[in-house]
Amino acid sequence: MRSLTVADAEQIATWRYEGQWRTYDSRPEDGLLSAEAGYQAVADRATGALVGYVCTGAEARVPGLAEKAGVIDVGTGMRPDLVGSRIGSEFGAAVLSHMVAEAGTGDFRLRAVVLDWNERSLRLCTRLGFRRVGTHSCEQDGRQNTYVLLET
Repeated sequence: MRSLTVADAEQIATWRYEGQWRTYDSRPEDGLLSAEAGYQAVADRATGALVGYVCTGAEARVPGLAEKAGVIDVGTGMRPDLVGSRIGSEFGAAVLSHMVAEAGTGDFRLRAVVLDWNERSLRLCTRLGFRRVGTHSCEQDGRQNTYVLLET
């Protein structure tokens, strides 16, 4: 994990996913991700190459999902050419380890939201120790989306 640079944000803005995964594409109206908005880069330890990003707080919440006491909202994105390459567990474990280290020893839980059709990410979250605690529906880009709420 490292600070997100402008170059990282510009690269992430070009990421495009295939099929239904296009819902994760950056949109011009989203603007550039920034460290000030709670984003960090996830980089390959050996090469320093950008692998993905992580965000926390309001940036990790979907429309209409309220902040929850004692809960840190966390969201991630992985470079499209790496999705499905079997590094998701390592990526997720690195993010969680970093989140726990940053948050300290206080009493907190992590919360993630995953689109209900995204079985791959739901399985990954379960393997990482998240459990399903509910669902949340909201309108985004003119369509209704349902998310699974997961907490550690």
